[in-house]
Parts: sequence; C-alpha cells; structure tokens
Amino acid sequence: MTHPSHIALRPAGPDDLALLRHWDQQPHVIESDPDSDWGWETELARSPPWREQLIAEIDGRPLGFVQIIDPVQEESHYWGDVPAGLRAIDIWIGEATDLGRGYGSVMMRLAIERCFAAGDVEGILIDPLASNVRAHAFYRRFGFRFIERRWFGGDDCFVFRLDRSEYQRGRGRTEEG
Repeated sequence: MTHPSHIALRPAGPDDLALLRHWDQQPHVIESDPDSDWGWETELARSPPWREQLIAEIDGRPLGFVQIIDPVQEESHYWGDVPAGLRAIDIWIGEATDLGRGYGSVMMRLAIERCFAAGDVEGILIDPLASNVRAHAFYRRFGFRFIERRWFGGDDCFVFRLDRSEYQRGRGRTEEG
C-alpha cells in the first residue's frame, strides 16, 4: 500500500466531470450529502475568487474531493451572516475501498494547512449532517469544536469550527492512519 503522505491536492477542472459524477453516485457519498446537486457541469468551468475545488490524488490516482470557500464572499450565502476571516471546507473520499486507510486524515490536514496559509484566516467551518457521528469524531480529532445545530435547506447539520489559535497549539493535528 502507498503511504498516505503521498497525497497531493490539485485544482479540479472540466476533465474531472465524469469522475465527480461517478463519486456522487457512491452510497457513502450520498449518505453524507443526500440532497446536494453540485452542478458540476457549470461549477467546474468557473473559478470564482472565493472558492477552490480540488481533487486529492495519491501517486496521481484520484482519491477524493476538497472544496474550500470564503463563506462571506460565496454567492449563495449558504452560511448566512458570518464574520470575515473564515473558510469552510467540504471533503469526501470518492471510492468506498479508500475509506479507513488514513487518506481522509491526510486530505483534511492538507485542507486545513491550505486555509491557514492565508494570514487573514482565523477559523474554519464544517457542517456534517447531525446523524453522521463518525464525521463528528473525525473533525474533533483535528480540534474542531461543536458550535451549533443548524438546518441548511433540508439538511440537519452540526456546525464545527477550528480556530487558528487551537490549530497552532497543535490540537488541530492528528496522527495519520
């Protein structure tokens, strides 16, 4: 098995359309985000300054998806009225056979590092479904703390936040694996 540290993030683009459509049909992806229509055909062709859409690869093989947004600038105002200096992350592994191998931990660490590389970012938000207790435990391992239970459209979610100060104290890091 390839070591999880060989994971890299690259920009997603129109050539990833078939792959992302395929991943959207996987039961574990549907379970974590049942009502979402990402509009891949349109969104992969756009590069707004408030968003990064990334494909995680391990030794060049597509593994998962990461989206990082600035929730203040994001066009749909999904997060509502939030202060500046935040980022929000969406993350998933595409194939069920890649779950439980430590890849998600590396992807999350890379996403967090990417967010905090911008000096003005003070915190990161994430919104797993309230029913996704495995995701809650996963995010807590990185130092995310529960903020509130909130409905986003028809989705009952828990909002978690990781502050830069917590991350810098080392509480935002987790062991690979």
